[in-house]
Amino acid sequence: MTAPPVPLIGLPACTREIGIHPFHVVGDKYMRAVAEAAGGLPLAVPALGPALDRGAVLERFDGLLFTGSPSNVEPALYDGPPSADGTLHDPERDATTLPLIRAAIAAGVPIFCICRGVQELNVALGGSLHQEVHRLPGRLDHRSDGSQVRDVQYGPAHEVTLAAGGLLASLWPGREVAVNSLHAQGIDRLAPGLVVEATAPDGQIEAVRVDDAPAFALGVQWHPEWKVADDPFSLAIFGAFGEAARDRAASRAG
Repeated sequence: MTAPPVPLIGLPACTREIGIHPFHVVGDKYMRAVAEAAGGLPLAVPALGPALDRGAVLERFDGLLFTGSPSNVEPALYDGPPSADGTLHDPERDATTLPLIRAAIAAGVPIFCICRGVQELNVALGGSLHQEVHRLPGRLDHRSDGSQVRDVQYGPAHEVTLAAGGLLASLWPGREVAVNSLHAQGIDRLAPGLVVEATAPDGQIEAVRVDDAPAFALGVQWHPEWKVADDPFSLAIFGAFGEAARDRAASRAG
């Protein structure tokens, strides 16, 4: 019996200046989660903006993972107010990911969007963002404590409630599940075509899916890639993404 093909999964990069030169970078934890939990072959996709041949990317990849990042989506892209002084932006990544998300959904390429990725998904489809959720009345402080060690920062922070009948609910036996929380930005106006998959105790949207997408198209605000092998819920999410990517790889191979 022929083994199923290993799906090729692209991870659009961030741009960073290291020394005096710009680099395209992808976090190790995302690469490892794709390989170990989704069963895919992870490859970085450079943040080249309009110079990137999106058609070639969609033709060659079986799935795309849009990662978290220290940078914020540029607020002008959703008609938001200017960011606070000192906010990190990555215009090359914005110019790469937003059109790539739209094109991938239309082409039926499975996508999984994490943290900044889910914010990109919402903006790409016409939604908006809160830049500082913790300043909103009645909202939790969803940021991590940067003074703590990494394991504490990425530890469980609050529960989310999974939407009945949703994709995430189909992957988990309960309606509540604990997640980590390391973000200041969050979804404000939900984009047309997105359906809420999970919410935090303060009502903040924590996960969405693209309604009627031809393939897997999910975004979460937390970080399931962190020590993914130790968390059954995270394994289930990455497993579902990997299965969708394998299905695409098999259909293309046939």
